[in-house]
Amino acid sequence: MNSSFKRNHSSFRDPDAFVFSDEDGIIYRQLNQSYKEHYLFLKSCGLYDELISKKMLIPHQEIEGCIFEEKNHYQTILPEQISFISYPYEWCFEQLKDAALLTLRIMKQALKHDMVLKDATPFNIQFHQGKCIFIDTSSFEKYSEGNPWIAYRQFCENFLAPLALSHYLGDNLNTLLATFPNGIPLETASKLLPFKSRFSLNILLHIHFQAGYKKQNTANKKYTISKNRLFALIDSLESTVKNIYFKNTSIGWTNYYSETVLNTDYVASKRQIIETILDKLFIKSALDLGANNGFFSEIVSSRKIETVSSDFDAACVNELYLTCKKKNTETILPLVLDIANPTPAIGWANTERSSFLNRSQFDLTLALALIHHLAIGKNIPLSKIAETLSSISTFLIIEFVPKNDGKVQLLLQNRKDIFTDYSIENFENEFQNYFTLKSKEVVKNTERVIYLFKKKQS
Repeated sequence: MNSSFKRNHSSFRDPDAFVFSDEDGIIYRQLNQSYKEHYLFLKSCGLYDELISKKMLIPHQEIEGCIFEEKNHYQTILPEQISFISYPYEWCFEQLKDAALLTLRIMKQALKHDMVLKDATPFNIQFHQGKCIFIDTSSFEKYSEGNPWIAYRQFCENFLAPLALSHYLGDNLNTLLATFPNGIPLETASKLLPFKSRFSLNILLHIHFQAGYKKQNTANKKYTISKNRLFALIDSLESTVKNIYFKNTSIGWTNYYSETVLNTDYVASKRQIIETILDKLFIKSALDLGANNGFFSEIVSSRKIETVSSDFDAACVNELYLTCKKKNTETILPLVLDIANPTPAIGWANTERSSFLNRSQFDLTLALALIHHLAIGKNIPLSKIAETLSSISTFLIIEFVPKNDGKVQLLLQNRKDIFTDYSIENFENEFQNYFTLKSKEVVKNTERVIYLFKKKQS
């Protein structure tokens, strides 16, 4: 075994293949001997070339010889690299919906080439250059006439259940996939869904009926299904997914810049300051925390900077994702994230799916109009905020909002002001424990200040 390579903690469930990386973080996939027959058929039947041409599957190069584990090795492949790995519980409704539809389209194409998907998990999908793409080359198997789709229930639990719950309950419930990383059990989904969901024939069939299906006394029964019926099943699932949509019941922040009093000189001045700073930086990646509808994320990404645009408000993220789709934006990845409670490490031994912070190594972080929400809204000390932000990126653009600002006064309206340390002087002192101050500028017609910091070398 080559010690310069490391096996990915999330890649151990499939005996046919696993993912590993080199010391520079380059991702490889090893295909084992047990997958040889399926891989050769995938390449020879035309399915691989078709999916690549339609940008539905991540392309790869074949690597000569074994570079990692010799045991069971058949072929090593080097896939095109993804700039940032995200998880389905960090996606908005429309992202999960697109991932579901992609899975079904791939399954239909596979059937046409006498292959099937042996699993249907959203972890097989990432967002790359603005679109979702399938990344698990070893998920394809040769089709056997009469066999049912083994991943049918998995698809319903991982895609259909959270989408249906969001549709009927009016909230972004993709986050439940962090609690149920193997999919929301259909029994649970059926109990949570309102009674009116049973009037949808497809929801009744794919969720409620499946939830009530009992496996006992069926162990010796072998069910068969024709290929035409499999196509009909996929068509039914596709129709179901297409006809559910996100009902935004949020009273959140989707109209922050269009309806707030801070929408004229303030935004123009703030934009000018940010653009001046960006002109001086040579960076490739950025994280926008509390991005709202992505106004400043678009300014950053327009400079060909790969930008993760995050907000706790799923409606804002959903709106941004739809905007990016409409504009064919390739350099923004919208994610649902509460930086006060970021995605934890979950799964086997708490290492199978890494935390958001462990995945976050950016050149630049933007934290605009955010500090008061964390320090006053969430009672997080400035020292803790500075320490965490210093772990994410080299540069930090952060906006300090003073206590006499109208937005801070709203936060304090119905609570006692216990925030004696919340001052611009203490803010600068705490952040300069971790950063070097490069510049600061007051936003026009306000007392808000935008800072550029650079992380101190340890």
